[in-house]
Amino acid sequence: MRNHSIVSEFILLMLSADPQTQILLFMLFLVIYILTLMGNLVMLLVIRTDSHLHVPMYFFLRQLSFLDLCHPTVTVPKMLENLLSESKAIFVESCLAQAFFVFATGGTEACLLAVMAYDRYVAISSPLLYGQVMSNQLCVGMVWGSWGLAFVDALINILLAVNLDYCEDQTLPHFSCELSSLFPLSCSDTSTNFTLLLCSSVLHFFGTFIMIIFSYVRIVSTILSISSTSGRSKAFSTCSSHLTTVILFYGSGFLSYLLPTSGSRLEMVFLKYSVVTPMLNPLVYSLQNKEVKTTMRRILRRYVNSFT
Repeated sequence: MRNHSIVSEFILLMLSADPQTQILLFMLFLVIYILTLMGNLVMLLVIRTDSHLHVPMYFFLRQLSFLDLCHPTVTVPKMLENLLSESKAIFVESCLAQAFFVFATGGTEACLLAVMAYDRYVAISSPLLYGQVMSNQLCVGMVWGSWGLAFVDALINILLAVNLDYCEDQTLPHFSCELSSLFPLSCSDTSTNFTLLLCSSVLHFFGTFIMIIFSYVRIVSTILSISSTSGRSKAFSTCSSHLTTVILFYGSGFLSYLLPTSGSRLEMVFLKYSVVTPMLNPLVYSLQNKEVKTTMRRILRRYVNSFT
């Protein structure tokens, strides 16, 4: 990147200015981050180990676990560093890079959740044709499409942000860098940037959310048409984990952008979106999924027997 900015650093506003509180927050978020890494790595190992889980549903779940490793890794290490540092600073170039990967991984996850909703719809509405409809080629294509669309969109937004001059207040009212928080710090005309970011948000988050709602309307309609109670219960159980993940992702995301961000304690809500949610997703899929729990018990039993 060229030297485009008068300001060379931004100051990230932490959740607390008290040193003792910052140490406690450091310990808390370090534990959460470690649990996030362990939970998603275990999920990746479980899916890779058991051949019975080599089906489209778990192929998408493996991609989700990988995203839940990437998304917090973009922001949490820098946040942990700043909690123990006095400067709380981040270089402009590093901030733009962080904003790019936050946008890209978040957009990819939104697209992937929409793809997983479609997968659940096909599994419930056409169980006999599920293998044919959700072919390996289609699954790989939808995953690559999710990554590609999000990264291209993030790149376009960041390239416009790179050309801005940041010559106003250096303080970012967040613990991480996001495009929406960078624009008010610029003395350039950001109307085009805001318009593009709004269109991108509508495409990735509201667009995918509408697709998920449409898929679940069809899923509920199909489930209600099943005559037996046990059949309806079994059909609903196949999408309960995904529905919980959707509620966590979109619910925390909407709350993050609707609540005030002026440095108040309410800013803790942001952490549900970028830190806590990736930690909860492996728990949701392991606690609500019998196949995953069975495989985890088998791996644990094999591990224990190897030492006895």
